[in-house]
This record gives sequence, C-alpha cells and structure tokens, in this order.
Amino acid sequence: MSTYPERRRGPARGATSSTVAEAAGVAQSTVSRALRGDPRVSDETRRLIEETADRLGYRPSWTTIAPAEPAPRTPSIAVVASDLTNPFFPSLLNPVHDELQLMGYRFVLFAERTDLPTGQEALLGLLNSSIDGVLLTTATLDSQLGAELAARHLPIVLLNRYVDGMDVDRVTADNHHGGRLAARHLLELGHRRIGVIRGPANTSTSRDRHAGVAEVLTVDPELVREGPYSHQSGYQNARELLRLPAPPTALLCGNDIIAFGAIDAAKSLGLDVPGDISVIGFDDVPMASWEVFQLTTVHQPLSEMARAAARLLVERIEHEGDIGAGRERLFATSLVRRSTTQRHGGS
Repeated sequence: MSTYPERRRGPARGATSSTVAEAAGVAQSTVSRALRGDPRVSDETRRLIEETADRLGYRPSWTTIAPAEPAPRTPSIAVVASDLTNPFFPSLLNPVHDELQLMGYRFVLFAERTDLPTGQEALLGLLNSSIDGVLLTTATLDSQLGAELAARHLPIVLLNRYVDGMDVDRVTADNHHGGRLAARHLLELGHRRIGVIRGPANTSTSRDRHAGVAEVLTVDPELVREGPYSHQSGYQNARELLRLPAPPTALLCGNDIIAFGAIDAAKSLGLDVPGDISVIGFDDVPMASWEVFQLTTVHQPLSEMARAAARLLVERIEHEGDIGAGRERLFATSLVRRSTTQRHGGS
C-alpha cells in the first residue's frame, strides 16, 4: 500500500501551485520549494510533486523541471588587470563595467600578473569558449599574451597600454605629451636638479612618458630610478634620491601612486612638500585631488578611455567582418596644478 496520501485529480487546464498542492496532498509552500530544488524537501515528496505538476500541466516560469527552452546566453568580456590594490584600476574598471552592462555584456574580471610568464600561462588556462572578447589593461612590451589570444581568434582591445607590432584595437592617452608637460612645469618653476622615478621599462606608458620628459630636460642618470607602479617603489626610490649629498629639488614620478610614496618618503625624512621638495605625478586618479594629497599631476581622462575601449571591443565582436586593421583612440593629456609643486627657492 502506498504511503502517499490519496491523490485528488484536478483539471489539466489552468493549473496553479494550489491545484498541484491539493492533488498531491501537500502544502502549497512545499510545492514551491520542491519545484525550486530546495534540499529540505525529500526526494520522495519531490518526485510526487513533479509527477503531479506534469500530469496537471503546471509549468511555472522558474520551474526546474524540463524547461521548454534554455535561457539565452549573455555574452561575456574578460577584463584583465594585475594589481587591484592600485587605486588606478578602479578608475578604469568601474566605467568599463558600466558601459558593458549598458550594451548587454557580462563583465568577468581576471586579476593576473600578466607581467610574469606564470601569470600569462595561468590566464590562458582560465580563458575558454565562454569568453567572447578580452580587454587588456596591463600589457607589457615583451608580453606574448596578446599573440596567444589572437591565435585563439579572440577579439582584443588594449586599454592604457600597447604592444609594438600588435595589430589590435587600442586606447591610450598621449603619454609622450604628458611627460613633456610634467617636465616643462618643473622647469618653469625654476627646478633644474630634478629626480625621476619612472615605472617599469617594459611598459609603453613608462617608455613614452620618459621619452617626453627627456625631450624637455637633460636627465641626470644619477637622479633616475625605476620600479613598479607602486607606493613602495615611490617610497624607497625617493628616500634614496633625497639622501644623496646633492638631492633633487623636485621629483617627477611615473604615476600618482609612485608620487604618493615619494611624498611619504619626504615626510619620513622631515621634509616639507612642496617647501623642501616638489612632487608631480601622472594619471590624476581620484585620490590625487583629496585634501590630504592635493597632488600636482598630469591628467588623462580615464573614464572616457575606459568607455571607449568597451565600445571598441563590442564593435569588434559584433562586426568583426566589417572592421579591418586595429584602430587607435588617442586621448589628450593635460597638467593639473595643485599643492605639491612650487617655485624653487620660494612660494
């Protein structure tokens, strides 16, 4: 004899969860939980409810049993960044996310050290057929990652950096002009002994910014340091430069994060910024305008660049056959004067 309550036959048309509950002899809430796959419903009861719902023709839109059609797939974009502790990246990633969402694309973030071979290998292992395109924000000049992705026929856009000879869409700021602006600003303030803390030499941003600086001033090799785009690099290199027998009167930093580290280093040595040492950055991240920093810097329109990169990638995905060689979007840079630079020898 069955242990189930006697089933009451109900009409096949216009069935509801209440109809199923009555026919199966269970509570309506149990029907909802069973058809949603709630593990609190026993297998025996779930089978009874599924059979009853099937017999009565009850098909809620959220049912887990035999959906008529699979849900449409949302196209996905992989966005690759390396150091999410760097305040620079949220300035890029947030507008990219918003723009992709507006265009109906899913944003998938990969935080990998693409400047290292192991990081590139790990990323290639993660990317699969569910990814429709890749937006790279951390490409290095010696990276093979772009070529590997291109070999997979994945649409690619480079944001903020580029790789020589790589024929893909790219969005960058005019870093060369920005370097000239920073150097000229310090010269106009009367500084002649200028220290430079540049970013990694294997990035297009560091190379182009330094080339712009070198067009305006003669860089003393003794006053040049190189390191990651990090607070630690700015701090350590600035302390070294500021403890020289003839220290610089100004520090030109490869980005704002390096500049923040340089300011901390100056304060750790009891120096006033800008009274004893002027400091200039590059990027104009939101933190640069905080009252605690008021950093003089070179502005690049990060939000506009990010949105342009997202649009280029979607266009490349949806109209690949109609788009030819890699396109370039170059954004202007400008000087933002704040409180960390002043005329040498006075205010």
